[in-house]
Amino acid sequence: MKVYNTLSGKKEEFVPLEEGKVSMYVCGPTVYNLIHIGNARPMIVFDTVRRYMEHRGYEVNYVSNFTDVDDKIIKKANEEGAAPSVISERYIAECKNDMEALHVKPATTHPKATCEIDGMIEMIQTLIEKGHAYAAPDGTVYFKTRSFPGYGKLSHKNLDDLRSGGRSLLVSGEEQKQDPLDFVLWKPKKEGEPFWESPWCEGRPGWHIECSVMSKKYLGEEIDIHAGGEDLIFPHHENEIAQSEAANGKPFAKYWMHNGFLNIDNKKMSKSLGNFFTVRDISEKYDLQVLRFFMLSAHYRSPLNFSAELMEAAKNGLERIVTCVSNLNFLLEKAQTEELCAEEEKELLRAKEFMTKFDEAMDDDFNTADAISAIFELVKFANTSVGEGASAAFIRALKDEIVELMDICGLTAERRQEMLDEEIESLIQERQDARKAKNFARADEIRDLLAEKGIILEDTREGVKWKRA
Repeated sequence: MKVYNTLSGKKEEFVPLEEGKVSMYVCGPTVYNLIHIGNARPMIVFDTVRRYMEHRGYEVNYVSNFTDVDDKIIKKANEEGAAPSVISERYIAECKNDMEALHVKPATTHPKATCEIDGMIEMIQTLIEKGHAYAAPDGTVYFKTRSFPGYGKLSHKNLDDLRSGGRSLLVSGEEQKQDPLDFVLWKPKKEGEPFWESPWCEGRPGWHIECSVMSKKYLGEEIDIHAGGEDLIFPHHENEIAQSEAANGKPFAKYWMHNGFLNIDNKKMSKSLGNFFTVRDISEKYDLQVLRFFMLSAHYRSPLNFSAELMEAAKNGLERIVTCVSNLNFLLEKAQTEELCAEEEKELLRAKEFMTKFDEAMDDDFNTADAISAIFELVKFANTSVGEGASAAFIRALKDEIVELMDICGLTAERRQEMLDEEIESLIQERQDARKAKNFARADEIRDLLAEKGIILEDTREGVKWKRA
């Protein structure tokens, strides 16, 4: 298996730190609003990487955080007259609903920044003791960037070029920095903001420190894969490397993976341009399986252009696969014989070639575009190879192969049976009754059943609302 490593700028053979196991950290969203389709790309991409790793037999410890303390969260809280924790918890729940609708598997651990403050203070203290950080008079703590010789190795940037280019991370107390390139680890509280006690001042952590701490706590000082969007390479991931390696004295992540940017009609997504779409916006027009299929139809490192035309093409492509499986199910019910004949055994050997093509594509830096092409070839083969006299074993084997490959991609190949509105309402009422009776297992079971049928539940102040994914 080859993985493109941003750190080296080339594809490398994937060899995990511990045989049979993969430790993987993926930077998650800042939870102040519904996630947009730009957020969805890394979620889908690295969920697929995880699924394929598991298909290959690895035990994957997958950690993805929620940044639940941030200026944007505080701003939203002030606008609503609510506590920041109310905002963050609301949008963590909404994010999890969207992830479920996108068939993104829950992480092994979803840590929240506010629950890991003690660990952040501890790492900052270590950095100060080792001479990599210093506290300014007002209590702001800065990382001493030039104290870490490897700074710039991920983004391939030169410190002197950064300084001569006039780049700075402007914060209050900028004049307190010993060097313009130093960045914040801890900052003093402001009026109306949440804060925590620390040896330097009452305040809160900088953004970069949280991932270093959570990765170390839940995966260890050295990990296999650190991943996220291309926009995080600099300064976020560069700063994470500096903090982690300066504090721990060993390499942070062996492989760094980054997905390409998502554009809308060849333009950067922006609210000011009116081309900003949340996952919920898309769900009103398309099954979110179509969005996932669309995202995987390009290589993850390539820039991806979102447009109505391309989404329609994705919808049609996905429908071809689903229709094939539906036809195979129909023929399976009509099959007159169970046993394979000699000719069918030969045909199944040919079908295995498409599965091999799929694996080869995924082994080549998770090339989902070519992997999906292999699925289409298998679908074409199934459409032309299965006649009315085919055995049940032959039909079932081909169907199972298609379903398996689609499942690795987090895609559902079998058409869901549409539930009637009254059936949904009845199940929702049963779920409410179960919750009142403290039968939470049954309540969760009903929610999962509805999710499988493409029904998303939202627990609101006005009661439970539902919609089709």
